Amino acid sequence: MRFALINPHWSFEGSIYFGCREPHLPLEFGYSEQLLEQEGHDCLLLDGLLDGISNDEIVRQVKAFEPDYTVITTAPTYLFWRCAPPEMRIPRELADRLRGTGRLVMVGPHASTTPRATLRKTGADYAVLGECEEVLLDLSRDPDTAQSVATFEDGDFVKRGVNRASDMKKLPALHWERERIARHHHHHHRFDAEPIGPGAEMEASRGCPYHCTFCAKDNFRNNYRKRPLPVILEELDGLIAQGIEYLYFIDEIFLPDKELLAALAERKVKIGVQTRIDLWNEDMIEALAKAGCVSIEAGVESITEAGRAYLDKKCKMSTDDLQKRLIFAKQRVPFVQANLLAMREDDADEVEAFRVALEKHGVWANKPVPLFPYPGSPEYTRAWGAPDDIAWERAHEAYLKGFDAFSDIQEQRPQPLIELETLTHGR
Repeated sequence: MRFALINPHWSFEGSIYFGCREPHLPLEFGYSEQLLEQEGHDCLLLDGLLDGISNDEIVRQVKAFEPDYTVITTAPTYLFWRCAPPEMRIPRELADRLRGTGRLVMVGPHASTTPRATLRKTGADYAVLGECEEVLLDLSRDPDTAQSVATFEDGDFVKRGVNRASDMKKLPALHWERERIARHHHHHHRFDAEPIGPGAEMEASRGCPYHCTFCAKDNFRNNYRKRPLPVILEELDGLIAQGIEYLYFIDEIFLPDKELLAALAERKVKIGVQTRIDLWNEDMIEALAKAGCVSIEAGVESITEAGRAYLDKKCKMSTDDLQKRLIFAKQRVPFVQANLLAMREDDADEVEAFRVALEKHGVWANKPVPLFPYPGSPEYTRAWGAPDDIAWERAHEAYLKGFDAFSDIQEQRPQPLIELETLTHGR
C-alpha cells in the first residue's frame, strides 16, 4: 500500500496558537513512515514548513503519488499537540483538496478529542484516536477491524476502541534523510548562541506522571513511558553524524535520568529540555549541565501555593525554594525560563516582584499568559464536562471573552474560531 503522510504548510493569522511557528521534525510521521516501510508499504512524507513547499505543491505531489491512504495532522508536530491551533483551517483546506486521493485519515489532537466534529469538518474517512503510529499500521492490515479509529458507517458515527497510547518499546530509532536535517536550521527554545549547525528534536519519553489542569493530554501522550536507552542513543548518534549542533527533547516532562545524562555527557551536542525544576536536586542539575544542557523551560505556572494547588501541580516546594532552585540552575545552564500563567490566586505586583528578582540572577520569567482551556485538558472538563462536537468553539469563545491581553507572540487580537475556519488561506 501507499501512504502519504502530510504535515501542512501552516499559517497562523488570527490564531491564538501559542506554539513556536518555526519548522520542526514531524516525529509522529517519522515513526509511522519507518513502521509502515518495515511492513513493505511505500510512504511519501511531506512537511510543508520544513521541506519549504506550499500546500499547492503538497497537493500536486500527493496526487502524483496516488496513495491508498492520505494522512493529515491537525497540529504542527507532536511537540505542539498539547497547545494546537484550535482552528482546523489549514488541515481542512488540504482535506478538501485531497478528498478522493486515497482514503483520508486525520490524526492529531482534534481527531483524538473531538473525532466526530473532525470527520464532519474535513469529510475524512477516519479519525485516529490517540497516538497514530500503530493505528496506521492497523489500517494498513485491515481497515474494517482497525481499533482506535472513528468513522461513519452507513451514516452512523462509530468509535472503535479507546484512544491509543503507543508502545514506546516498539517504536524504532528515527533515521531522517540527510537533506531534511540539513534544512532544519531552527534550534527550538535556544537563546544562548546563534545556531551554526542544524538542530533537531526527539523524545526520550512520552507522557507525564502528573495531571496538571492546563495540560491537554487526556486523549494522547498521557501516561508516562520511557524509550529504551539503546534506541535513544542510536537515533541521537545518527543525528550527530548528520551534523546537528543542538537537540531539543520534546518530552512532556524531561525527568532526571542518570544513565541518559551520562550518555549525553559523552557526546558533543547541546540540548534543551522542558521540565519542572522541583523534580531536580542540585546534583542532578549539575549532571544536566554536564550533559550539554543550554536551555531549561521550567513549568512554575503560579507563584502561590494556592495557585499551584488549583492547577493540581502537586508541587512540594515553596515558592522561595523554587526561586532558589531556578537560580542554582541558571548558574550552570546558560538559559533558564520560569513559565507563568495568569492566575486569580496571584497578586500582579507580587508576580512582577518575583519576575524582577529572578531576572536579577539571569532567569527569565515570562509575563503571565492567560490559560486556554484546551479540550482534552482537566481545565476544560472542570468548566464544561467531557468535550463534545463544539468543544473547541466553546473554549475559544470563553477565552476571547475572558481576556483583553493575550500572549506576547500574538501581534493582533485573535479572531473568533468560526471566522478562522471559514477564512480561505492564500495558497
